[in-house]
Amino acid sequence: MGKLIFILGGARSGKSAYAQQLAEDIEKERDGGVVYIATAEAGDEEMRARIERHRRSRPPGWETVEALTGVAAAVARVGAGRAAVIVDCLTLLMSNLLLAEGEAADREEATRRVLREVEELIEAARAVEADVIVVSNEVGMGVVPPTPLGRLFQDIAGQAHQLLARAADEVYFMLAGLHQRLK
Repeated sequence: MGKLIFILGGARSGKSAYAQQLAEDIEKERDGGVVYIATAEAGDEEMRARIERHRRSRPPGWETVEALTGVAAAVARVGAGRAAVIVDCLTLLMSNLLLAEGEAADREEATRRVLREVEELIEAARAVEADVIVVSNEVGMGVVPPTPLGRLFQDIAGQAHQLLARAADEVYFMLAGLHQRLK
């Protein structure tokens, strides 16, 4: 089975670029290619442009799979026989799940649902041959969000990151384009 690698950092800290660098290094050592699982939805023009920049930054031979939810199933489906799978990013996956619940979401049920999805992602990563690289935004180092849904998201993200960091073989924190290995 492959390794589970977790990359955490702020916005524009270099997380995705570092994930791609790791995947390229893994691909040089092992056959199977790389699959990039994208969780972003192009809801407006700026987001479409951002997604397109990410797409252009990837090597042409990489396969891209879009999965707004159900990322664990996507990892299980594409991870066999691959060198690496990148999930970019966990933050958007959690956001997609919470937005599907809506503002009136029961706090405990929403937390259970998101953490269950993260546990399923960990299980899927452990079951495939590929090294699975999960990228996420650190959202706990800033101000407390002013809305209940924002605070719920921040709380769930912190719990999900702890869960993933405990399970991961390697954990990196990105800051200003530099990586620091935490585990």
